[in-house]
Amino acid sequence: MKFIKIIVASFFLCTACTKDDGRIDFTFLQLNDVYEIAAIQGGEFGGMARVETVHQELLKENKNTMLFMAGDFLSPSLLGTLKVGGNRVGGKQMVEVMNAMNFDLVAFGNHEFDIPKKDLQERLNESNFPWISANVQLKTADGAVPFYKEIAGEKRAVNETFIQEFIDEDGTAIKVGFISVCIPSNPKEFVQYGDMYQRVKASHAALKGKVDVVFGLTHVKLENDKKIAVLLPNLPLIMGGHEHENSLNFVGDVQIAKADANAKTVYIHRISYDKKTKKTFVVSELREINSQIKEDKKVGQIVRKWQTILTSKIRETIHNPTDIIYTTAIPLDGRDTPIRNVQTNLGQVITEAMSFSYQDEIDCALVNGGSVRIDDQLTGNITAVSIFRVLPYGGAILKVKIKGSLLQRVLEYGDSAAGTGAYLQRFNAEKLDGNWQIKKELLDLDKTYTVAFSEYLLKGFDISFLSGANEGVLEIYTPSETELAYDIRKGVISYLKAKE
Repeated sequence: MKFIKIIVASFFLCTACTKDDGRIDFTFLQLNDVYEIAAIQGGEFGGMARVETVHQELLKENKNTMLFMAGDFLSPSLLGTLKVGGNRVGGKQMVEVMNAMNFDLVAFGNHEFDIPKKDLQERLNESNFPWISANVQLKTADGAVPFYKEIAGEKRAVNETFIQEFIDEDGTAIKVGFISVCIPSNPKEFVQYGDMYQRVKASHAALKGKVDVVFGLTHVKLENDKKIAVLLPNLPLIMGGHEHENSLNFVGDVQIAKADANAKTVYIHRISYDKKTKKTFVVSELREINSQIKEDKKVGQIVRKWQTILTSKIRETIHNPTDIIYTTAIPLDGRDTPIRNVQTNLGQVITEAMSFSYQDEIDCALVNGGSVRIDDQLTGNITAVSIFRVLPYGGAILKVKIKGSLLQRVLEYGDSAAGTGAYLQRFNAEKLDGNWQIKKELLDLDKTYTVAFSEYLLKGFDISFLSGANEGVLEIYTPSETELAYDIRKGVISYLKAKE
C-alpha cells in the first residue's frame, strides 16, 4: 500500500493507563469533493468501498474515530443526472453509500445546491448523518430558516455547530466542537448565504464554555480558510474542501488540510489533547486510496448496484463503456472555474471533436462551458464513462449556417459571460487585438459561416437571442441517430479513439 505521509507534529501520547491521565487521543478521517462512489481512472484510484476499509482499520486502532465530508458530494456526477423510476438520481446513490459508511459529520458544499430544492430535501431526509452549517439557510416566505431533515413528520434543524464527546479507556473525557461555513458561489432562489466570516466567528463564540477544543469543517477557497485561521487562531485544524488538489497549509498554529477530489486521497488526522495544558497536537497523514486497498464488502455491494444501473444506461448509447479510449499525459481541465472563464485543453478536445463529427467541414465549433459538469481534471486512462461524466446531458451537435454578424454577436456574448455557464469553449475562433478571427482570418460580417453548435446553445437558454427564430440563423442541420454528431459524447469518444 502506497502512503503519502506529512508529519505536522511528532507528539503521540499513550493512553494505556488505568487511571485518568488527562490525556486523550482521537482520529479524524477527512474526505472532500467526492462525486464518484466508484473507483476512477480505470479503477486505479478512489472508491468509497476502499475508503470504508481504511475507516474500519482506523476504528480498530482507536474507537474514537470520526468520518467527515467537507462538502460537495451530492453533485455533480454522471449517476446523479440519470433517471431511475422517472426521477433524477440527484445524489441518492451517494447518500446511500455514506449511510452505510456511518459518516459522523458533513458540511454543505456549493454543489449541494446544484440539485433542485425538492431533491435536496429528499437527500437530507434520507441521510442518517448530521449536517452542519453556520452560513447557509433555507429561504422561505417567512424569511431564512435552517435547512432541516423531516423524519416521521418531525422537522429537525441543521445546526450551526456540532459537539462530540470522546472518552478513552482510562476515563479521560473531553467535548470537541465543530464549526462550518460554505462558499457563497452557487446562488439559488431557495438558499440564503450569510457572511462566512461573521457567521464562523459567531458559531465559534457560541461554543465557548461548552467544549474543550474546536475544529473547522469548511467548504471555501483556501484564501478564505486562511482568513478564518487569522480570525480564529486557536483552531488546531481546519478540514477544508472546494479545491480538488491536496494541500497542507499553516497560518500561525492553525493547520488547513484538503484532500484530493473523488477520494484519490484522504487525510487521516491523529490528534492528542492534554486537558491539563489544554494543548492539542495533530499528526496528519495523506493516504492514497488505490487498487492495493481491498474494498469493504457491504459498501462495495451498494456501489456495484449503482454501477450496474449506470452501465446499463450508458450502453443505451455506446457499447463497452469501460474500455480505455485514450491516455493523456497532461490533465484535461474540466474544473468549473477554468471551463467557465478561459479556454481549456478539455474545451479544445470537445470542440475539435465537434468539428471531427462533421469531417471538419465546418468553419468553427462552439460549446457552452456550463455543459461540462465534471468539475475535475481527466488524468491518465480515459474511458467512455469518463466522457459521460464530462458531458452527462449529451445532446446533438448541430451544423448551422449563420450570418457573420450574428456569429460575432454570439462570440462577443460568450466572451462577456466569463464566470458563467454561457462562456464559450471554441475551436477555430479566437480574438486577437480586439478582433474575432475564424480559421485565422478576420471575421466577415457579411459572410455565411458553417458552425458546429452544441444543441443546448440553439435553444436560447444561455444566449437568449441564439435560436432558430433569429433571422441570422439561415439553416440548422440536425443529425440522425445513425450519425456521429447525434450525441456529442459519441463524437468526443470517436475523436479521442482516432487520436490514440
